[in-house]
Amino acid sequence: MIVIYTSPGCASCRKAKNYMKENKLDFIEKNIFQVMLNTDEIRYLLKRSENGTDDIISKRSKIIQESKVDIESMSVDDLVHFVVENPSVLKRPIIIDDKNMQIGYDAEEIDAFKKNTLRKLSISCDKSCPHYRSCGSLKESA
Repeated sequence: MIVIYTSPGCASCRKAKNYMKENKLDFIEKNIFQVMLNTDEIRYLLKRSENGTDDIISKRSKIIQESKVDIESMSVDDLVHFVVENPSVLKRPIIIDDKNMQIGYDAEEIDAFKKNTLRKLSISCDKSCPHYRSCGSLKESA
């Protein structure tokens, strides 16, 4: 399942959600200001990010700038609790599924989420399927 971490007023978040809707991709939206993220979610996001905090935390965020917090010197536990208490430090949107993670909206990169869905559909596709010609090659590469 695709999960999109969003915030109100975020243009990139709206683009990501519109993309999912236009492509009929099921997703769960988690507004980081309405649904409190738990420590396991934050740890999971950190674990999945290629560059750790650099990928998901905005060091230019107001809370970091004003409090002069040094993210790099924090323990993982302290960082996780800091993010739970201050979700505005997260970059947005964060789009994640079982294979992909995208930070921000990138019109080219977001297609990876569609390809995984097509791949899953193609696995159940056989020659009796009217779409077999288009998804058969996906089935072969899955």
